[in-house]
Amino acid sequence: MGWFTFIFIVLLANSKADDQTCKLIGQTGFLEFSKEGDLLIGGIFSLARTRILDTHDYEAVPHSYCVKWNDRELKFVRTVMFTVEEINRNSQLLPGVSLGYRIYSGCGSENLIRAAIEAISQDESDCRGRIQALLGHSSSGVSEDINLLLSPLSIPQVSHLSTCACLSDKTLYPTFFRTVPSDRFQVLGLVQLMKYFDWRWVGIIYSATLYADEGTTEFMVEAKKENVCVEYRLVYKKTSRETHEAIVKMLRESSSKVVLLFMSLSYTKSFLSKMAAYNISGKHWVGSEAWITQQDLASVESRNILQGAMGFALPGASIPGLDDFLLDLKPQSDIIKAFWEKFFDCRFSPSNTSTLCTGREDLKTVSSDYTDVSHFRATSNVYKAVYSVAYALDALLQCENGANPTTGSPCVNKSEVQPKMVLEHLRYVNFTTQYGAKVFFDDNGDSMVQYDLVNWHISDNDTVEIVNIGRYDTSFPEGRKFKLKEDAKIVWGGNSPKVPRSVCREPCPPGTRKAINKNKPICCFDCFECPEGTMSNQTDSPDCLTCPAEFWPNAKKDRCLPKPTEYLSSEEIMGALLTGLSCVGVFLAFLTFLIFLKHKDTPIIKANNSELSFLLLISLKLCFLCSLTFIGRPTEWSCMLRHTAFGITFVLCISCVLGKTVVVLLVFRATLPGKNVKMFGPLQQRLGVLVLTLVQVLFCIIWLCTNPPFPAMNLKYYKEKIILECALGSAIGFWGVLGYIGFLALLCFLLAFLARKLPDSFNEAKLITFSMLIFCAVWIAFIPAYVSSPGKFTVAVEIFAILASSFGLLACIFVPKCYIIIFRPEKNSKKHLMGRIPPKTL
Repeated sequence: MGWFTFIFIVLLANSKADDQTCKLIGQTGFLEFSKEGDLLIGGIFSLARTRILDTHDYEAVPHSYCVKWNDRELKFVRTVMFTVEEINRNSQLLPGVSLGYRIYSGCGSENLIRAAIEAISQDESDCRGRIQALLGHSSSGVSEDINLLLSPLSIPQVSHLSTCACLSDKTLYPTFFRTVPSDRFQVLGLVQLMKYFDWRWVGIIYSATLYADEGTTEFMVEAKKENVCVEYRLVYKKTSRETHEAIVKMLRESSSKVVLLFMSLSYTKSFLSKMAAYNISGKHWVGSEAWITQQDLASVESRNILQGAMGFALPGASIPGLDDFLLDLKPQSDIIKAFWEKFFDCRFSPSNTSTLCTGREDLKTVSSDYTDVSHFRATSNVYKAVYSVAYALDALLQCENGANPTTGSPCVNKSEVQPKMVLEHLRYVNFTTQYGAKVFFDDNGDSMVQYDLVNWHISDNDTVEIVNIGRYDTSFPEGRKFKLKEDAKIVWGGNSPKVPRSVCREPCPPGTRKAINKNKPICCFDCFECPEGTMSNQTDSPDCLTCPAEFWPNAKKDRCLPKPTEYLSSEEIMGALLTGLSCVGVFLAFLTFLIFLKHKDTPIIKANNSELSFLLLISLKLCFLCSLTFIGRPTEWSCMLRHTAFGITFVLCISCVLGKTVVVLLVFRATLPGKNVKMFGPLQQRLGVLVLTLVQVLFCIIWLCTNPPFPAMNLKYYKEKIILECALGSAIGFWGVLGYIGFLALLCFLLAFLARKLPDSFNEAKLITFSMLIFCAVWIAFIPAYVSSPGKFTVAVEIFAILASSFGLLACIFVPKCYIIIFRPEKNSKKHLMGRIPPKTL
């Protein structure tokens, strides 16, 4: 570009020379269409794609010419003409001012720059400026070069299709405007599209152009913000076989199912033609706006790629009258004749290989980009670009009280209009087209952003339909910019019947946590199961959470469930067994009571203190019954009852046994010669039992009044379940009650032990000794077992201790007597009992 800049500087220098006329250096003649008017709009379009250099064997000056006519660019040119004519017919816009145009064409970067220089330079006979603004170009790279020429002259440039985000930089391109959204917004839409369908692992193939390079770079930056990873990014070069093979190899070996094809239209056509030979399948292709609506790309060979292709397209528009204007084309100029020959495969000059063109052929029979008038997408941007300049000129020519109402500067007439003034008023343009499109420019010269999401539907007979399935609109609130149509019928690429999955790693399910692997892309993470006691209830959760104290994770660790409660229930085997033993104990005690009651007048009953025996049997029944209070769900009343009832009934029981022991000792001592011991009569026995029991009752009252037992949830012993238990309240109260029982039992054991050598007639002392030995052994063993037993087993140990000691007392004291009463009645006589007593020594 250095020598073009040099040419431009020379042109500027020539334009400022006082005595010289303006003169272009180098090739000219790029002007193809023109219309005179009071104010002129210039335009640069590529009506041909390829430039061929004819060297004339270097016997003359080499000359280049263009081939491969571009249908779409012709449509753009004709749209400029139509729009200018429409504006001139509008009496409300630019009244009294006629608008004209000068449209230039070139192929190849050099010729396009030459055309731009010709458009902005001055005529040889008239050194006044000719155009007030320049339309074009379609290519971002060409528009970039053109704007570098226009900026020093403050000539505004309005592009209809240059989408490179780089052109929004006003420090480099201060006079650039566009009616097409910047690629930055297309990229943001593409990222939202990937995110919407959860395509987190994608590949990119792009062309070696400014448009594609800038777009893919921006895509990678924005994709990273949304955790969309790029597996590969390959550049496509038309003439490089190595890049073709590398792309094919990657497409076949890569794990990503979605491929972003970010290319200009010409590169896309080349790419599809090259890939046709490789039978690429199994991929869902996402296209850039430059090619996604071009139906002429479809062919039998490219069907595997284009079927289901998806991408953002410029929104369609309905421009009244434009379709008829485009189809009313007549071959009146050489360049139109060239297009005509292409459309109808004929020649205006006689030829042996082609039919002769008549000029009356019907364009409605031709299928091409030019004749496609169903959707005016990019074409509507050309329409808006012309109107933008017209509205800027109209605002510039407004005058109120000697000043312009928009800028406040002095009023100007149409002959005084300068490009710099138009540039200033373009910034304030804000209007709505006839078909309802809002047009304005932001501080970067960018226009309103709207895209249609389109999907390629190719039928079995190769009929192509590009269906609108959604919309991306940046004017909507965040989170609602991208929206899929509710009734959208989508065809997926790769012959997939449903949305393709394209992820490096499937999301971490609930119950696991997501861990980033530093050696891999962020999308290729690891999933680890949540540790015991933690859970995650979201997909891709970064952390596992601890459940509240009363909850525990389920087996899948994806939610917290209330912990199961554990307590000794009569419905389980152990609880039922203990309940049964308690009932058996009550029955045996009651049965013994009945036996003793029936035989109360027999010697063996009388000899063993019948009153205390009956009281002992009643207390034993209460002991068996109090064990039932330990079974079942703890409540406030059951917790207080079970410990106090246990303490009081056992003291009553031991007091009776202690009374019987004391009676045995005193009776024996009273029967010895020379002893005069006062008898321990019934009254004293009752008072003794009552006093000893009242002491325990007093202990229990103090315990209940100060810090009584209460139901509690033990969350510490087990992590995964809750133990429902009766907290002791005051440990001193519990161990005081238990210690008092142990004291009485030990005292009873010692007294009974002292009476172990009594005559056989008083052998109840031996039975009491043995029963107290069992009782003390049970409760001594109870203490460590109670402290170390977990959960409901603590209660079971306590019940077992109660039952074991109760059964011990019942069996040791009463079973031998019942045996004699029932099975050996001959021994139940006074004679038999007295027979074993030695005669008294006188």
